[in-house]
Parts: sequence; C-alpha cells; structure tokens
Amino acid sequence: MSESSDNPNVTAIMRRNAPFAAPEDSIATVARLLVEHRLPGLPVVENGELIGIITEVDLIVRQADVEVPTPVPFFDAIFIADAGPDFDEELRRVLAVDARHLMTAPVVSVRSSATLSEIATLMVDRNVNPLPVLDDQLQLIGLVSRADLVRVISSLENQES
Repeated sequence: MSESSDNPNVTAIMRRNAPFAAPEDSIATVARLLVEHRLPGLPVVENGELIGIITEVDLIVRQADVEVPTPVPFFDAIFIADAGPDFDEELRRVLAVDARHLMTAPVVSVRSSATLSEIATLMVDRNVNPLPVLDDQLQLIGLVSRADLVRVISSLENQES
C-alpha cells in the first residue's frame, strides 16, 4: 500500500460518537451497549478521561469457570502450582459488578493522526480490538475496530481489481 489514499487516516475509518461506559455502570448496561451498537468493546470514561476499556472477551471471561490454583505440598512448604491465567485477574472479572471492576486498564489507544497501517500493526502486535481514538488533548473522539479495518481494506482491494 502507498502512503496516500491507500493508507487512510484513522479519522476516515473510525466510528464517531461511539458510546462509552461510566465506571459505575452495571455489567448489564455495558453488555446492552455492546449489543445495541454492535461493538467489540466499550471505552470507560470518567470526568472526560479515558480510564479503561471493556471488551467482549472481558464479558465472556466473566462467565467462564475460574481455575483455582492447586496447592502442592513439598517437604514442609506448600507451593501454588501455576497452571493457567493469572488467578487474581480472572477472579476480579468474575466478581465484577460494575464497569470499573471489569475494565482493562491502562488502555491501548491511538491518536487521530494514526494511519491504517499503524492501526493494523498495533491491533495485531498487541492483540487489541477495538482501539479508542484520542485527539491531541487526549479526549475520546472515536473508536476503530477490526471490522472497520476490514471494510476499508475490502474497499481498497476492490478499487484495485
């Protein structure tokens, strides 16, 4: 891809006026907003500042069984066998009652000057979806998801053929 129209700026791709959650919003409210707006994730904003993000994965993990670490006796000591994801992190999500307790922080985000290539690279390298878009004052101005990138890539590929 060239750096011109083949590599558009995030402001041409992102969803503007995307909904966001307040830290005290219930899990039910967050889930409803994700479904109603067909979003893979929802930024959490407090006093105008982006403080976290809740994704579909966060909601799904909340429904999964928590694997409790197994204590292993070894001579006079007891060790905890680490056989999976961070137990404290899993437990936090399962017990969450509001957005503040379910959200992931800090948030991976992009500035409004990011290009399609930069967004794609960040999404792949950091395995994040969606990405909040911030202006120069670090205010949330939009949200870009993998689905948004696929729409743009499809359009660009079909222009070439």
